[in-house]
Amino acid sequence: MASDLNSLKKRVEDLKKLGELDSDVKTAVELYSEDPDEGILAEAITSLETLDQLIRHCELSLFLSAPFDEGNAIMAIHPGQGGTEACDWADMLYRMYARWAEREGFQVRIMDTLAGEEAGIKSVTLSIMGDYAYGYLRGEMGVHRLVRISPFDAASRRHTSFASVDVFPEPEEEVDIEVLESDIDMEVFRSGGPGGQNVNKLNTAVRLRHQPSGIVVACQTERTQHANRESAMRILKAKLLEMRLREEEKKKEEARGMKKQIGWGSQIRSYVLAPYTTVKDHRTDCEAGNAQGVLDGDITPFIQAYLVMKEELTNN
Repeated sequence: MASDLNSLKKRVEDLKKLGELDSDVKTAVELYSEDPDEGILAEAITSLETLDQLIRHCELSLFLSAPFDEGNAIMAIHPGQGGTEACDWADMLYRMYARWAEREGFQVRIMDTLAGEEAGIKSVTLSIMGDYAYGYLRGEMGVHRLVRISPFDAASRRHTSFASVDVFPEPEEEVDIEVLESDIDMEVFRSGGPGGQNVNKLNTAVRLRHQPSGIVVACQTERTQHANRESAMRILKAKLLEMRLREEEKKKEEARGMKKQIGWGSQIRSYVLAPYTTVKDHRTDCEAGNAQGVLDGDITPFIQAYLVMKEELTNN
């Protein structure tokens, strides 16, 4: 497959970069030992930091060997019960993942979004594009819990909010995901977000209901009904593919007799902003005291801990 060949080429390129950066660091250190110049030292530190980041990236890629890990991801975020408070929390999670993706060099495209009545979002669906986007993000699927002093409470009381994150692999054209037109009910409606001249004037937004599975998807960010339908079909196929992968994983875990399983849709992580600040993953026990840093996109340690745990569970 072309994707397998591209993946191997990318790993070879990373190994070449490792060798080049290692050589650059050694050369800078040797030059500095002969001539203690601050400019040479700064160059050595920069090369060392880049080398460290690439090593971390290569280490993580060793755990990304599951089906579709190397491809793009589709992420959907929905608030739990709690009105404005939960909608704001869903929006905070969206910003967290968008900032992480930007930091890691991924492209993010909003496929569908619905704003909250007072603040935040009622839902958002994202396409996150780049090498191994799904592999990195598949462990983020589940319920995320926030504890904080509510900015919407005049009495400044502490509130607990929940939001769910779903992550699906974006299937390539050759993936066998059959969707019969007779199994789809389509509804068109007026788009609700900002956009071109047709948005909010014509029925360009599309909602699809897949009768056999009960899955409902929507897209309203494109300029035409046809384009929105194509995007909605991509989301639908991604969800159907994820259902298939889940069933296969469940069978493998049952065959291995695994006692500890990753519950799809279960609470996976808590973000506490009051009375103290911490973020803890309940599956891996990975914890960070800088909660604001995590919300600003520093989630790689949690992603790495999950991938390591899954690899250990698979091999045991």
